[in-house]
Amino acid sequence: MDDDKKTLSKTASAICELVQVMKKLRAPDGCPWDKVQTHETLMPFIMEECGEFLDALAAGDDENMREELGDVLMQIVLHSVIAEERGKFDFYDVTRDVTDKMIYRHPHVFADAKVSNSSEVLVQWEKLKAKEKNHGRKESLLDGVPTHAPALLQAEKLQKKAAKAGFDWQDQKDILSKIREEADELQEAMQNAGRDEEAEKRIDEELGDLLFACANLSRFRKRRSAEQLLAASSAKFKRRFQYIEKTLASQNRNFEECSLEDLDRIWEEAKKLEKE
Repeated sequence: MDDDKKTLSKTASAICELVQVMKKLRAPDGCPWDKVQTHETLMPFIMEECGEFLDALAAGDDENMREELGDVLMQIVLHSVIAEERGKFDFYDVTRDVTDKMIYRHPHVFADAKVSNSSEVLVQWEKLKAKEKNHGRKESLLDGVPTHAPALLQAEKLQKKAAKAGFDWQDQKDILSKIREEADELQEAMQNAGRDEEAEKRIDEELGDLLFACANLSRFRKRRSAEQLLAASSAKFKRRFQYIEKTLASQNRNFEECSLEDLDRIWEEAKKLEKE
């Protein structure tokens, strides 16, 4: 218990110091960059820092995870300091609110509610969430999906909410048929490519519909999210492309000297090596 108190005291001290550092950076004699930032200008940075943390997590890199979590926390504190300057809320309010929320949404831990498994926890969570002031009355069943979340994540969350209302596919084969349908519509739209702006807009729309349908299939399968699947494919592309780079470097060649057929051949070598 004494060790827990010492850890809490050290943590509280470190957080207070971080808040004071960020306030100093925002002061008139502080950092020229930090003191002109707003919630809006910082939007790309908090998304970037979260992405870098996820990269470190995927790599199992504890040292970088520690650093990137610090960067995410710094962004949270900075936003809180800006809000405090506006007279809206401060970092204490942020931490107090989330602490109260966690206690309220876990009555099976902090009260006498009973649950048997994680599925029941999620059902209870959604019921309690619906009762909260910020989650009560909604104009649509699809409300609550953040518009600034990654697009694939948005798609899956919207599809999940629709599925809960009974608006869902019966079989994954039906979704595959939908994907083929969207691909056919995209192909049809591309036949008119370049004719005018409306033709180009239709291509964009059909391409978006195809991506949405693909996200629906991954959501329906309940294995890995579309975000995870695309990330895995991106990583695969990166490995194979880097194999091409290394191969060309070992041959003292560059991309400009190679035909597409040469590059395809090396690409196939990379694919074969991955399967061995």
